[in-house]
Amino acid sequence: MRIKTHPILGEQSHKEEVSFSYNGKQMKGLEGEPIMVALRAAGVMVHRFTGKDHRPRGVFCAIGRCTDCVMVVDGKPNVRTCVTPLREGMKVQTQYGVSTGEKVG
Repeated sequence: MRIKTHPILGEQSHKEEVSFSYNGKQMKGLEGEPIMVALRAAGVMVHRFTGKDHRPRGVFCAIGRCTDCVMVVDGKPNVRTCVTPLREGMKVQTQYGVSTGEKVG
């Protein structure tokens, strides 16, 4: 299941398959599709855990307006995965809290 027309990124034409890692596990997705689409296609629903209560969050708006889909991408925290295009070799990690990829508490 893939998004073919995204309200922000526009028409998603056929792309080449690329490899990326998610929490150290190798995965495949389509080049240029939003990271969250590749994760969802692989069954990943949780993108981050809140800092205060450690509650899981996943995709909510899918247009870059909220922060529920933020993850650590290539070492950078708070990347909105719903509007960030997937590239070969990306390193995607679950985010814990607001600024790090490390589990808090």
